[in-house]
Amino acid sequence: MKSPRETKVCVIGLGSMGFGMAESLLRDGFAVTGVDVNEEAMTRFATLGGAVAPDPSAGAEGADVVIAVVVNADQTEQVLFGAKGAVAAMAEGGTVMSCATMAPDLARDFAMRCAETGRDYLDTPISGGALRAAAGELTIMGSGAPAAFEKIRPVLDSVAAKVYELGDAAGTGAAFKVVNQLLAGVHIAAACEAITFAKAMDLDIAKVYEVITASAGNSWMFENRIPHVLEGDYSPRSAVDIFTKDLGIVADIGRGLKFPTPIAATALQMFVMTAAAGMGRDDDASVARMLAGLAGLELPAPGQTSPEE
Repeated sequence: MKSPRETKVCVIGLGSMGFGMAESLLRDGFAVTGVDVNEEAMTRFATLGGAVAPDPSAGAEGADVVIAVVVNADQTEQVLFGAKGAVAAMAEGGTVMSCATMAPDLARDFAMRCAETGRDYLDTPISGGALRAAAGELTIMGSGAPAAFEKIRPVLDSVAAKVYELGDAAGTGAAFKVVNQLLAGVHIAAACEAITFAKAMDLDIAKVYEVITASAGNSWMFENRIPHVLEGDYSPRSAVDIFTKDLGIVADIGRGLKFPTPIAATALQMFVMTAAAGMGRDDDASVARMLAGLAGLELPAPGQTSPEE
């Protein structure tokens, strides 16, 4: 691969994860162009020294690597293959990294369409959250041609601490990510239920957090999400609507395989209920707010550890 300075990378989607990835690449000396519908995100990236473009085609003009960090498969298809899509504009022999959670058959379809244009497609869903994205320490659950991984190794090393190459064909990475999202969604729902249950028993929920994070019942999601509840801060790091989508994918795959997913199905309904209550674009810890509302409980407001203080 060329040196970082000579390697043009287009990051499409400057949300909490995509912005961190673009920032990491910029910090490591790559020539990075960001694309997003959010003008504020574009301005913020430009202030860091990155280039910005009004659409995927313009951003990907001559790009060696296009990283699509959008919400779902529909958006991925649009930014890659739509009227102003990136694939047709990028360099011959370039590589697409597709990071959205999607059904495996869609990842295989996108890989085939990229191959028809002479570009590589790597199925590279990501995990780790916004802080790890900004630090260049994501986990990538990847699949695709080994030569394509090797070709863009410096880019992968810039954005991720762990890159798992899970198979030679697209779709395998997507399937691994769906398993991860089943667990993540269930753990978030369980964490929110647990902390609200503790509130219903009139416990000091800040102390509950301290005790549980040092006990066997802890999970990464409990440790990561419950501070949002304690701070009363539901600004979206990862939105409720993400898990209505991702657990919906789990349900669809399970139905197709005739494999039951009863725990994931219950978690899905908790996210759907939260979205129906008007919190779909809020932080996914808002499941706790939904449960508190049903039970007539008061959770901390911003700036409070607990409503009593």
